[in-house]
Amino acid sequence: MKNTPLLLTLFCLLLSACTSQATPAQSPAPQPLTVMTHDSFSVSEEVVAAFETANNAKVTFLQSGDAGSMLNKAILSKNAPLADVLFGVDNTFLSRALEADLFEPYASPALANIPAAFQLDPSNRALPVDYGDVCINYDKAYFVENALAVPQSLEDLTKPEYAGLLVVENPATSSTGLAFLLATVAHFGEDGYLDYWRALKANGVVVVDGWETAYYTNFSASSGRGPQPMVVSYGTSPAAEVIFADPPVDDAPTASLLGPDTCFRQIEFVGILKGTQNRALAEKFVDLMLGKPFQEDVPLQMFVYPVHPNAALPEAFVKYAQAPAQTASLSPEEIAFNRDRWIQEWTDAVMK
Repeated sequence: MKNTPLLLTLFCLLLSACTSQATPAQSPAPQPLTVMTHDSFSVSEEVVAAFETANNAKVTFLQSGDAGSMLNKAILSKNAPLADVLFGVDNTFLSRALEADLFEPYASPALANIPAAFQLDPSNRALPVDYGDVCINYDKAYFVENALAVPQSLEDLTKPEYAGLLVVENPATSSTGLAFLLATVAHFGEDGYLDYWRALKANGVVVVDGWETAYYTNFSASSGRGPQPMVVSYGTSPAAEVIFADPPVDDAPTASLLGPDTCFRQIEFVGILKGTQNRALAEKFVDLMLGKPFQEDVPLQMFVYPVHPNAALPEAFVKYAQAPAQTASLSPEEIAFNRDRWIQEWTDAVMK
């Protein structure tokens, strides 16, 4: 047939048109975003999924040890950053992060809702996300059963009746331990804090490397049923004891010492790492962390307080978490200038 080539050509064109109409246009691949965090970071899957859907993104969280280890890793890799965003530097390490020039400034619009007291970097390289108080927790039952008065101050802890009853974390290896060391520096001053630690040592203070060992092995109110009824932990730990209790309990088995300067306030920050190839998406993620959905997710995920004053708190958190009226405080600059020396002096006085 003379028209066969023409018919075949028309058939192929028709088939191609039908195929193109049957195949929907492919969506662009999700934008990747890597967020470096410490190991205690946690966020609800729903919060992350909503962000990913709204921004056609895929978020990967790079857990990098405790806050100090994470910061070291970020500094060592600053010329070839491992992530786009870093979360978890607190006010004990803030100045070190800023001196290392890790972050790009970003004045998030969400900062308008955050109290100025939390905004410690005027250049907006590190933006506040949450805060919590490092306090001494105690086993309520122990003090009742032993007819022992609960100590009310740092000075009380050196009294003979509390000999061997306190476990603390080493400030050289634990951010919690460092926060408690800073509380003693703030309260007793440069001229008195080492004498205080020598008195604690003479009274049998127990030192361990990290919070998990202190709380879950040494602390008498934890699952480990350890020998010490007092531990350096957090003002929110009593709330966690209730929320995670199995079987359920009606009251927290622990409480915090809340006397003046007995607690040190930690503030955690987020920043966009220099060299990111995803600046616009990184900004949106920072906005997310400062916004109400993320802020209201924070308490039951990491057992810290949101910095957003209008973020609703869970009922159990409000009922059982404890906040001191007067926290010990030191400026980030003072901490930066003296931190290494204080840790070394503490090591010489307590560990040798």
